[in-house]
Amino acid sequence: MTLLAKISVISLLISAFSLSGCQKTEPQSTEKVTSAEENTVVKTLSIGFQKSSLNLLVARQQQLFEQVFPNAKIEWREFPAGPQMLEALAVGAIDFGYVGNTPPIFAQAAAKPLSYVAYEVVAPKGQAVLVHANDKINTLQDLKGKRVAVQKGSSAHELLAKTLQKAGLSWQDIQPIWLPPADARAAFDKQAVDAWAIWEPYLGTAELQGPTKTLVDGSAFPTTYSFYIGNPDFIQKHPNSAQKLINSVNNADQWIVKHQDQALQIYAQSTGLSTPVAQQVLNKRPKPSPVYALNSEVIKSQQQIADLFKQEQLIPVHINIQHSVWSAQ
Repeated sequence: MTLLAKISVISLLISAFSLSGCQKTEPQSTEKVTSAEENTVVKTLSIGFQKSSLNLLVARQQQLFEQVFPNAKIEWREFPAGPQMLEALAVGAIDFGYVGNTPPIFAQAAAKPLSYVAYEVVAPKGQAVLVHANDKINTLQDLKGKRVAVQKGSSAHELLAKTLQKAGLSWQDIQPIWLPPADARAAFDKQAVDAWAIWEPYLGTAELQGPTKTLVDGSAFPTTYSFYIGNPDFIQKHPNSAQKLINSVNNADQWIVKHQDQALQIYAQSTGLSTPVAQQVLNKRPKPSPVYALNSEVIKSQQQIADLFKQEQLIPVHINIQHSVWSAQ
């Protein structure tokens, strides 16, 4: 073989090896990209809700989450109150939930993981302290020495704290009876308690079904908020999920404004409430009731509640609300 022929063969071999190397490298690179993309796809989305969560109930009925999470199995889990929902969120049993202002504070004080995702403005008359119509409890100061039913760690817990503060009373001046809504209603009906701090729709049900009177409601205090809460690990793994949730809930709210009669039917059917009770709840609801990302005013309001609870020794430690606020940036 001539020198020229040998050089030609060597050149061909080098080219073949080079081509072979390129062919092996390319699929590996594509494989990595595909794997990274798969990690961000939501396969299961678990939403926690309460009977007060009209936007979520409509989103479920209209299958709005299925539209923005097309590859996911959407699961819905109902809770009687926020504290139970936050327990589920802390252990990863749900990915997002809707709660009042107080449950996240108790959860954060207990070092449970959570992220504030968004907020809604609470209807001023959507929570109240009820007493029996024939009782001689007519002023806030009349609560002294009385048995007051309330779900510990709920938004009603905060309402009762503000009520006592307004009356110049302390927690030692009353006898708090820590009960979830259904048990509290039973105790109230039997007059085993003198007063009941509660929110909608339990409030509307009690107002329409029993002889009650409202001692004080949320309109006596500054604006308060409810929150959409997310599991931090889930949001970190699926960084676009929180914004998709906000968009879907706002779409549900817009649908409610345009379809009041249908929204009433969905609310009554989803909760088992009678139509008159469901209507009373909806009548108190702001229209529209949009969802917003948290701002400094809302964070400040939530921090004031946390500081009050620490001052009253209702939580064991000082907490910083800002540390648990999710940001889209």
